Amino acid sequence: MGSFSIWHWLIVLVIVMLVFGTKKLRNVGQDLGGAVKGFKDGMKEANSDADAGKPEQLDGKTINAEAKEKVNNS
Repeated sequence: MGSFSIWHWLIVLVIVMLVFGTKKLRNVGQDLGGAVKGFKDGMKEANSDADAGKPEQLDGKTINAEAKEKVNNS
Protein backbone atom coordinates (compact mmCIF):
# COMPACT_ATOMS: atom_id res chain seq x y z
CA MET A 1 0.00 0.00 0.00
CA GLY A 2 2.41 2.63 -1.21
CA SER A 3 1.59 6.00 -2.71
CA PHE A 4 -0.86 6.22 -5.58
CA SER A 5 0.45 6.57 -9.12
CA ILE A 6 -0.88 8.95 -11.74
CA TRP A 7 -3.01 6.16 -13.20
CA HIS A 8 -4.84 5.68 -9.92
CA TRP A 9 -5.68 9.39 -9.77
CA LEU A 10 -6.86 9.42 -13.40
CA ILE A 11 -9.20 6.50 -12.73
CA VAL A 12 -10.59 8.26 -9.65
CA LEU A 13 -11.10 11.44 -11.69
CA VAL A 14 -12.98 9.56 -14.42
CA ILE A 15 -15.23 7.86 -11.85
CA VAL A 16 -15.99 11.20 -10.15
CA MET A 17 -16.84 12.77 -13.53
CA LEU A 18 -19.16 9.87 -14.36
CA VAL A 19 -20.93 10.05 -11.00
CA PHE A 20 -21.36 13.81 -10.70
CA GLY A 21 -21.16 15.00 -14.30
CA THR A 22 -19.02 17.79 -15.67
CA LYS A 23 -21.70 20.48 -15.31
CA LYS A 24 -22.12 19.90 -11.59
CA LEU A 25 -18.36 19.77 -11.08
CA ARG A 26 -17.97 23.06 -12.98
CA ASN A 27 -20.63 24.68 -10.79
CA VAL A 28 -18.93 23.44 -7.64
CA GLY A 29 -15.63 24.86 -8.90
CA GLN A 30 -17.21 28.25 -9.64
CA ASP A 31 -18.87 28.34 -6.22
CA LEU A 32 -15.63 27.46 -4.49
CA GLY A 33 -13.70 30.08 -6.47
CA GLY A 34 -16.31 32.73 -5.64
CA ALA A 35 -16.12 31.85 -1.96
CA VAL A 36 -12.33 32.14 -1.93
CA LYS A 37 -12.49 35.48 -3.75
CA GLY A 38 -15.09 36.79 -1.30
CA PHE A 39 -12.94 35.66 1.63
CA LYS A 40 -9.88 37.44 0.23
CA ASP A 41 -11.87 40.64 -0.37
CA GLY A 42 -13.24 40.47 3.16
CA MET A 43 -9.76 40.06 4.60
CA LYS A 44 -8.49 43.07 2.63
CA GLU A 45 -11.46 45.13 3.83
CA ALA A 46 -10.92 44.06 7.43
CA ASN A 47 -7.24 45.00 7.24
CA SER A 48 -8.03 48.43 5.80
CA ASP A 49 -10.67 49.01 8.51
CA ALA A 50 -8.19 47.99 11.21
CA ASP A 51 -5.56 50.36 9.81
CA ALA A 52 -8.07 53.24 9.71
CA GLY A 53 -9.05 52.70 13.34
CA LYS A 54 -5.51 53.07 14.70
CA PRO A 55 -4.69 56.45 16.26
CA GLU A 56 -1.91 58.32 14.58
CA GLN A 57 1.29 58.93 16.48
CA LEU A 58 2.78 62.33 15.82
CA ASP A 59 6.59 62.46 15.94
CA GLY A 60 6.66 59.90 18.78
CA LYS A 61 6.03 62.59 21.41
CA THR A 62 3.87 62.06 24.49
CA ILE A 63 1.54 64.78 25.68
CA ASN A 64 1.30 65.13 29.45
CA ALA A 65 -2.02 66.49 30.67
CA GLU A 66 -4.26 66.42 33.72
CA ALA A 67 -7.97 65.76 33.64
CA LYS A 68 -10.09 68.13 35.72
CA GLU A 69 -13.57 67.42 36.98
CA LYS A 70 -16.28 69.48 35.33
CA VAL A 71 -18.64 71.15 37.80
CA ASN A 72 -22.18 71.94 36.72
CA ASN A 73 -23.43 75.18 38.43
CA SER A 74 -27.13 74.87 37.74
